[in-house]
Amino acid sequence: MANYTLHINGESKEVQAQPDTPLLWVLRDNLNLVGTKYGCGIAQCGACTVHIDGEARRACSIPVKTIENQKITTIEGLSKDTSHPLQEAWRKHDVPQCGYCQAGQIMSAAALLKSRPKPTDEDIDTAMNGNLCRCGTYTRIKAAIKTAAKL
Repeated sequence: MANYTLHINGESKEVQAQPDTPLLWVLRDNLNLVGTKYGCGIAQCGACTVHIDGEARRACSIPVKTIENQKITTIEGLSKDTSHPLQEAWRKHDVPQCGYCQAGQIMSAAALLKSRPKPTDEDIDTAMNGNLCRCGTYTRIKAAIKTAAKL
């Protein structure tokens, strides 16, 4: 076990973990930040997407030893009161069906809107590629991203 200071959602958190423990499990098991979901464990589905230094990354494949001095944002840190434009747009368009993938979808969309505030359809398709939704709510996801870009 090693000690790490992680900068998560604007706060410094001390954790103990094996160096090769994926960030996902540190978030969920050590810090009780359970909004970030386990999907595939191989960075292919996007359910575990978080921001690391503002970039959308898959938490299931990032060893905790590699991120100690970087800023991490989880779905819980996107907005304290769920008033982020994407969260509002997600509700407006009734995006979630089962909801399991939605935190990862929102985090990928937030990184997109930060880098491209007025994304094209192609920008959205590219940014959201790799975020899988087993319920197939892709049309509503795209509509919500467009709405959030206007907010």
